Amino acid sequence: MTNMLFVELITYMSKILISTDSTADLSQQLLQQNKIEVFSLTIVRDGESLKDGVDIKTADVFEFKERTGRLTTTSAGNIADYEEFFIKHLKEYDEIIHFTISSDMSSSYANAKLGAEELDNVYVIDSRNLSTGIGLQVLKACDLRDSGKSAKEIVEYIGSIADKVRASFVLDTLDYMKKGGRCSSVVALGANLLKLKPCIEVHNGKMDVAKKYRGKISAVYTEYVKEQLPDKSKLDTKRVFVTHTCLDNPQDVKEIVELVKSMNLFDEVYETVAG
Repeated sequence: MTNMLFVELITYMSKILISTDSTADLSQQLLQQNKIEVFSLTIVRDGESLKDGVDIKTADVFEFKERTGRLTTTSAGNIADYEEFFIKHLKEYDEIIHFTISSDMSSSYANAKLGAEELDNVYVIDSRNLSTGIGLQVLKACDLRDSGKSAKEIVEYIGSIADKVRASFVLDTLDYMKKGGRCSSVVALGANLLKLKPCIEVHNGKMDVAKKYRGKISAVYTEYVKEQLPDKSKLDTKRVFVTHTCLDNPQDVKEIVELVKSMNLFDEVYETVAG
């Protein structure tokens, strides 16, 4: 007689939602492919509160400034809205990992933490970054989730790489920074006269001027990209973002995307519009 022993196990894998504030600037395609939910921050235009990326897009912000000479303003998500967002999605998911813009740039992180205070299975991550600097972390979290990592393992890993994410951008004009009170009229005028294009980098959760380029913006873009991409051995070569607001100059963007691809550094090169 043959003796046989069967051990039957049922394993349970927690259903994890990765979510982010709209400031991550991820395309609808990436959001859908990776099952990412978005909490829309608020943009105020002429006293009207609008949902970022839903009621108002980047082109609308530029149109308003050109038409009125004034800027829209932004508002962090409030505590009650974050709590409502988390509770809604906990009806479908067991755990939530939510990413916010750097706590040094907005009160969104603090408000999201308070909104999740009574919910044991919601993890709020301070990205210490902005735009697709957040997006890179969100997609890495999705990679880890899809590989079977637990929520706690994902949060721990993201915490270990947050300060390694490099986000920077070049400004063609300082007009918006002048109107937003981030630089004086004299500085803006001087920079425009000298054709200076400042490069802003995110360090320790804050934005700082890293370098000032000079010349035609298309040539500056090329120089900037080549300087930003170091030796391949220093990079996570999974993906990179070319993030822009060049809505009137699609050719400039196309050339930069092709330049990045020609370097053969990354498996995935994404183009996206900054919100």
